Formats: sequence, C-alpha cells, structure tokens
Amino acid sequence: MKEVTKVHYHSVSKVLDVHFDDQTIAQFSAEFLRVHSPSAEVQGHGNEPMKLVLGKQQVGINKIEPVGHYAIRLVFSDNHNSGLFSWHYLSELQANHDELWQKYQTRVSEHDASKDSVPIKFVP
Repeated sequence: MKEVTKVHYHSVSKVLDVHFDDQTIAQFSAEFLRVHSPSAEVQGHGNEPMKLVLGKQQVGINKIEPVGHYAIRLVFSDNHNSGLFSWHYLSELQANHDELWQKYQTRVSEHDASKDSVPIKFVP
C-alpha cells in the first residue's frame, strides 16, 4: 500500500498536492475532494447510492488535520469535515481520478438537464 509522505495545499488555486512514497504526486482540486469525500454524508449510508454534491466549485480547504499515520481530515470552507481521507483512499482517488471526475460531471449534467423538466399528466 502506498503511503502519503507530504501534503501541500495551494490556497489560491485550491489544489491539494499529495506526495506518495513511490515518488508520485497527485493533484486534487478542493472541489474534487469535497464531492468525493469518504464521509457517509457523501458516500451514502449502508447500501444507499453515492450522493450528488452540487455547487462546490468555490469550496476551499481551511484546515488539514493528521489522523494517526494513516489519514488526514480535511476541513472544507463549507464546514464539511466528517470524512477521513486514508492513504489507501487517496491512492484510489489518484488511480481513478479521470474516471471519477468524468462520472461526476455526467451526473451533474444529467441533474441540470432534468431539474427544469415538468412531467405533464393528461387527464381524460
């Protein structure tokens, strides 16, 4: 399992650099991390599907808290702080970043396309 050796947040660009022990560096936008938070609030409880978190384009990271030697807690500017980003989870996000981001963008587009639709019922 890869371990995180360093994290660095760029407050202007709102990008978190995550350095791994295999010398790779992942760059995650705060928005990406917020909408993919490992918290039950985002991931769903039990067998619930993952929630679609909207409107986080401007979210930032206010604080990074270490949790033992295995995770960090990110405190976002919208006060969300309940997910622990383990080294394993951050490695998964790195490996699947493009696919996860595309899937999220597709879900947002589908939501936007359907939010203004009004079903019409014809009553005879």
